[in-house]
Amino acid sequence: MSRNYSSVFRFKIELKDFEPTIWRRIQVPEDYSFWELHVAITDAMGWKDSHLHQFTINDPEANEEVVVRIPTEDGLDWNIEIRDGYEEKIADYFSEASPTCDYEYDFGDSWKHLATFEKSEPRQEGRVYPSLLGGEGTCPPEDVGGISGYEEFLEAIDNPEHEDHDRFLRWVGWDFDPNAFNPQQVKFRDPEKSYRQAYG
Repeated sequence: MSRNYSSVFRFKIELKDFEPTIWRRIQVPEDYSFWELHVAITDAMGWKDSHLHQFTINDPEANEEVVVRIPTEDGLDWNIEIRDGYEEKIADYFSEASPTCDYEYDFGDSWKHLATFEKSEPRQEGRVYPSLLGGEGTCPPEDVGGISGYEEFLEAIDNPEHEDHDRFLRWVGWDFDPNAFNPQQVKFRDPEKSYRQAYG
């Protein structure tokens, strides 16, 4: 689908509550929806996008915190207002005066990220967006048990005498470097195709 936009939004995405910080810097079209931003974040971070997610962000017009995600029909909305991430546009929320939001991926492991809008920049002719500008650190394995589970996982794989050393290494394919980050491995998916696959 051809899109007509003149600017891109630059974001820094940081995984919260873990040191050293695992982060990515990306550019996305200014007309992106929150669903499209979600897909770009999971792709840049290295998540598999196999779990629910949500953004918690300040609505600058109402001056109140709101939740933006794909509404569900299985009782997981907890009787709170959910703004549809497929419909809501990031340009209506992010600005220099209101630059941050919380992004949570996987409500079980509860991977919490800080998403910071850094600036709006002119679209560069010939450049493909979304675009990765940089990053550090390896994305934790899915379903490892959140931050505490990831810390236990790292302790185990770093100690050959640990009772779970071999089990955890086998689980991740015998190769895991928490400090590695290869930008060449980041591939951005088509968010529209991803939406159809996930929600029909």
